[in-house]
Amino acid sequence: MKETINWGILAPGRIAHKFAHDLQLAEGARLHAVASRSLERARDFANQYGAHYAYGSYEEILACPDLDVVYVASPHSHHAEHTLLCLEQKIPVLCEKPLAMNARQARQMIAAARACDTFLMDAIWTRFIPAFNEALELLEGGIIGDLKTIRADFGFRATFPPEHRVFNLALGGGALLDVGIYPVFLATLLWGKPSAVKASAVFGPSGADDSCAMLLEHPGNRLAILDASLAVLTNTEAFIYGETGTMHLPGRFHHPTQLAVSYYEKPTEYFGHPYTGNGYYHEIVEVGDCLRSNKKESTQLPLDFSLQLMEVLDEIREVAGIVYPEE
Repeated sequence: MKETINWGILAPGRIAHKFAHDLQLAEGARLHAVASRSLERARDFANQYGAHYAYGSYEEILACPDLDVVYVASPHSHHAEHTLLCLEQKIPVLCEKPLAMNARQARQMIAAARACDTFLMDAIWTRFIPAFNEALELLEGGIIGDLKTIRADFGFRATFPPEHRVFNLALGGGALLDVGIYPVFLATLLWGKPSAVKASAVFGPSGADDSCAMLLEHPGNRLAILDASLAVLTNTEAFIYGETGTMHLPGRFHHPTQLAVSYYEKPTEYFGHPYTGNGYYHEIVEVGDCLRSNKKESTQLPLDFSLQLMEVLDEIREVAGIVYPEE
């Protein structure tokens, strides 16, 4: 792999703008191509961030010269389709979260990546945020002893019109896949798949889940108490309770810059690190490191974990009655 990695962006929406900004901060990375369903939109985006190529369809980017990797930023409902387009041409992919609409699609994507011997990573940027990684290292080192309970939430007031992506069932809209994935990611990363799932959802006019509450029971008498909402603004923080203390990741916990550890028998300690740019910089660096090392997946965020996360989300949806049109 050459020193400078040429990135393509498929579907230049709001998150793609933040991602493209951070690409400019990453050494050895540059935006090379942009693909949109609108050529004018692709050209505007390419001009804003200095990309050499702009395409008016997603298929055209597959023939882009010197393209090294594509960031798939389309709506949830099209992640599998657009990722498979790239993988089948042996183009590495960073796919925005959730990796797919369900575990069935995720299995298909992972199988294609392995069959084509091509890199694929789930774009859960939280996994690469410096302060989040520090939290994981501290927990693994036993800073609060054996972990017992997790409480985590993610809620914001979505004031978009009813047809917006976050409310559109056909595009995978709803609180669970849009923001609930972060609390579920935290519990799954720390404890793996739950042994039992309880969940309930409240549905809005579009049929999408406006709010979702989850209780995940894990082996070892551990509980994850999680909730997500598009209807109310919550603190979006996480508390991890252990035998000897509590770790607090303040809002928004999915890209923290600080954390606090409160002990039962000694003073609170504070830790933290800033993240670079909008925070997407760190996953960009991870992908670059993987490609330069000829890795086909990230050891920090392996594909088997991404599949496991989708399986947990599927189980939550089944219990809560969250169903998408294609199902």
